[in-house]
Amino acid sequence: MQIDQMLSRADRPVFSFEFFPPRTDEGEQNLRAALTSLRELEPDFVSVTYGAAGSTRGLTLELTKWIKQELGIEAMAHLSCVGASRDELCVILDSLADAGIENVLALRGDPPRGEPEWRPHPGGLSYSSDLAALIAERYPMTVGAACFPEVHPEAADLASDLRFLKHKVDSGASFLITQLFFDNEVYFRFVEEARAAGIDVPIIPGIMPITDVGQIKRFTEICGASIPESLLEQLEKRAPFPNEVLQLGVSYATLQCAELLARGAPGIHFYTLNRSPATRAILAALRLLAPWVTREVVRTGE
Repeated sequence: MQIDQMLSRADRPVFSFEFFPPRTDEGEQNLRAALTSLRELEPDFVSVTYGAAGSTRGLTLELTKWIKQELGIEAMAHLSCVGASRDELCVILDSLADAGIENVLALRGDPPRGEPEWRPHPGGLSYSSDLAALIAERYPMTVGAACFPEVHPEAADLASDLRFLKHKVDSGASFLITQLFFDNEVYFRFVEEARAAGIDVPIIPGIMPITDVGQIKRFTEICGASIPESLLEQLEKRAPFPNEVLQLGVSYATLQCAELLARGAPGIHFYTLNRSPATRAILAALRLLAPWVTREVVRTGE
């Protein structure tokens, strides 16, 4: 089923999980076990990321097909412009289409490790909007794209970031998934600004449950996200006690998701870091609470 069709439902929000292809056999076994255990939660879809410079391309395709064909869960493949010509991208998309994959997240991709700036592959594409247009023109797939509530690190300002985001949508992206954030007002302000800029597709908030203080600091530095000072203070107090960090992280993410859904977010996309316990606990609690039942009249996903 295509994700834009899922998002058009009015009865409940869409829940999804994101995983990355591991680099070791043990990591792959652990990931497959985590995915199998998450199947009972009946996520609407699962996405598989694409390594820097296409470094995990083969495993991304393999896992995406396995999730769709063997687990019976709708799967979305990430695809970036890095390290591939236009023809090579079409070969990948042909393979996905042949496997019955109906959803792709179109990304520009990050520069390969050690390179200071991003350069397009000779004969390749320069922007995620180019990739979105290629997919929309040639393949019967739903195209998603990424967005940054706290502004893309390479953008001059919010206005220029939104102009490019509008171009991605006009090129074929029919839904957006945000980078991680920890202040819900950041998300709602961003949605308001996006709507004012003419961006009318669903904007799914991306949530990462905090399980490790050092790790989340590194992630936020890389992607330009911020951690509210009060939350960071409580995390640092608990840093010597991993169990307490996990408990706070799960509690905070549950409250964060409940508010987002109650105020009209069209769903939640969980960045799992290939671990299932935290996400399982959060999603189970959300389904018990069903905060979307009393959501506000104006839904931010519409």
